[in-house]
Amino acid sequence: MRRERGTKKLLVEPAAVATGDIAFNLIVFFLVCASVQPDSGKRQDLPRSEQTKQQEQKSQNIELALTRTKTVVTLNGDPVKTEELPARLRRLLEGKRRPEDRVVVVKSKSDVPYDHWIAATSIVQDLGANITIQREEERTVSVGN
Repeated sequence: MRRERGTKKLLVEPAAVATGDIAFNLIVFFLVCASVQPDSGKRQDLPRSEQTKQQEQKSQNIELALTRTKTVVTLNGDPVKTEELPARLRRLLEGKRRPEDRVVVVKSKSDVPYDHWIAATSIVQDLGANITIQREEERTVSVGN
C-alpha cells in the first residue's frame, strides 16, 4: 500500500516563549550598539616631550609642582596659595608671546588628587599657556669597585 503524500499537513508553530527571548535579545543588542560612545573627560592638548632641547628649555619654562594638599602649589620653587595661582601665572606669562615661550611644566606625584590636577591644569590652559607633563623616571645605577 502506498501512502498518499499531502493528505496530512502538519502545522508547526514556534513556542511563544522563544519569540519573547529573541525580541529581548534584539533590543539589548541594539541598545548596546547605539550607546557605544567613548568616555571623555576634559579635552586637553598636551605636547610631546623633546629630548634634545630639554636642558636648554629647563631654565626658561615655568614649573608648577602640585602637592597632595589642595590649598598650596609650588610655582618656580615658591609656595603659592591655590587662589593666588591665576594672578601669579598671568604675571609670569605677560611678556611671552610665542607658544614655545608659554610652556608650563606641571609636576605631580601619584598621590595628587585628580580634581586638584584638573583644576590646576585648567587654570594654566585658560591663561593660554602650553602644558607639559614631567614624569619622574626611576633608574637603577650600579657602581662597581
